[in-house]
Amino acid sequence: MGGSDARALSRSLLDLCRMRKLTIATAESCTGGLVAGALTDIPGSSDVIDRGFVTYSNDAKRAMLGVEASTLANFGAVSRETATAMAVGALERADVDLAVAITGIAGPGGATPGKPVGLVHFAAAARDGRIIHREQRFGAIGRTAVRQRSVVEALRMLMELARGPQVAAKPQRAAASRLRPRVTRTPRRHAAKRRPPRSPRG
Repeated sequence: MGGSDARALSRSLLDLCRMRKLTIATAESCTGGLVAGALTDIPGSSDVIDRGFVTYSNDAKRAMLGVEASTLANFGAVSRETATAMAVGALERADVDLAVAITGIAGPGGATPGKPVGLVHFAAAARDGRIIHREQRFGAIGRTAVRQRSVVEALRMLMELARGPQVAAKPQRAAASRLRPRVTRTPRRHAAKRRPPRSPRG
């Protein structure tokens, strides 16, 4: 996975977003703007890409994306909670349709107990309320490789949201709801209601 993968994904994502009239913002920590760079490297991307937030420090995450200080204190910068808050913050502050966030430990240093080098948390949020999170443990494969693979993962997540919600489950739910009235005992209830008026007449 390298630059060619990111470029191909970027083209496909931009084409899909143009077709569906979607806009994108990015919020990046360990990748330092590489996702936004991969997308804006494609000519004509300005009709899809609105902006990118590079929030390398905790102060930047708070000031630019509205990540709560308590979230950073309780879970750390590299966590599901922080990644999700970053994605939602980018979505709200840029007023776009899709946003992706990345926070991780690219290395070679920075590891802490339970959070090794190569740990990266991703979150993507959509205007319709969908939010997805992924955790990747790439390992100590080198700083450049961790960042490159993180870009590809982020683009894949944006592609997943851009395709829209899964519609296969909806017919099943509709079918289930249609079956429910057929098995209810409403006729018996109606019959019970009809009986009291008959007794006074008799």
